[in-house]
Amino acid sequence: MSTSTARPDVQARPSKAVQRPADRIFAWSAKGAGILILAILAGVAAFLLVQAWPAVVAPAEEIDGEGGLIAYIWPLIFGTLLAAVIALVIATPLAVCIALFITHYAPRRLAQGLGYVVDLLAAVPSIVFGLWGAYTLAPASVPSARWLEENLGWIPLFVGPASAIGRSMLVVGIVLAVMILPIITAVSREVFLQTPKLHEEAALALGATRWEMIRMAVLPFGRSGVISGAMLGLGRALGETMAVAVILSVSGGVTFNLISDANPGTIAANIALQFPEASGLDVNVLVASGLVLFGVTFAVNMLARYIVNRRRDFSGAN
Repeated sequence: MSTSTARPDVQARPSKAVQRPADRIFAWSAKGAGILILAILAGVAAFLLVQAWPAVVAPAEEIDGEGGLIAYIWPLIFGTLLAAVIALVIATPLAVCIALFITHYAPRRLAQGLGYVVDLLAAVPSIVFGLWGAYTLAPASVPSARWLEENLGWIPLFVGPASAIGRSMLVVGIVLAVMILPIITAVSREVFLQTPKLHEEAALALGATRWEMIRMAVLPFGRSGVISGAMLGLGRALGETMAVAVILSVSGGVTFNLISDANPGTIAANIALQFPEASGLDVNVLVASGLVLFGVTFAVNMLARYIVNRRRDFSGAN
C-alpha cells in the first residue's frame, strides 16, 4: 500500500496561460495605440501653448480691443458656452423622448426606419445646417421673437429688441440642438436597449404601466448613458464652426439676451472668420483662444467621465 508524500499545506499553483504570438502582438498594439493618443494630445496642447505664449505675454494695447487678451477671449468663451448650453437644454429631452419612442413604443418597422433617419442627420454637413438656419429658420423665427419680447420681455433672456432678420443666439442654439440630436439619440437608444429584460418584466408583472416601467427600470439603468451622450453632444456644440459663423450676427460683448442683434461670438467661429486675414500677433491671439477652447472641451469630457463613474452603481442581471 503506497502512501502519498504530498504536503497538505502546499497548494497546487495554477499553470500560467501560454500566450500565443498573435495575443502578444495585439496587446502591444493596443497599448501602443493608447500611448500614441496620449502623445498626440500632449503634442497638440504643447503646440497651442507655444504658439499662444506671445499673446499671453504681449502688452494689452497691442491686442485688438481694450483690456488685453482676457477681455478679448472672455466674450467668446461666454458665447461658446451659452450657445452650447441652449443646444443641450433643447436637444437632450427631445433625444431621450425619441430614443424611448424607438425602443419601447414604436412598431418594429417604424422604429427601424426612424432610427435610420435620425442617424442620417449626423451625416449632414454643418454648412448645410448653417444655411438652413440662416435662410429658413432665422426669418421664420422673427414673429416668435417679437412675441417673446412683448409677452416675456421681463425675463432677461427675451428683453429684446428682437432681431429684424432673426440671426440671434436663440436660432444658433436651435440649429446646434438639431445637429447634436442624432448623437444623444443614438447613445440613449443603445443604452435603453441594454436594459435587463428581467427588470422590465418584473415591473410589468407588479402591475406597473408602460410609463411606470420606463420610469422605474429603463431610465435609472440608462442614466449614465444619457449623460455620456449629452456630454458628447455638448463637445460637438462647443466646437461647431461653420453653422455658427453663417448664422450669427456678432456684435461682441456679454449678454444673456437671446433674441436681439447684440450677440457674443463663439471661439470656433471667430477663429474661422478671422484667421485668413490675421498675421503676426493676431495669429497668436487666435491660437490662444483655441487653447482656451481646448481646455474647456477637455474639462467637459473630464466632468462627464466623473459623473458617469459616480452613477455606475446601478446594474442589473442579464
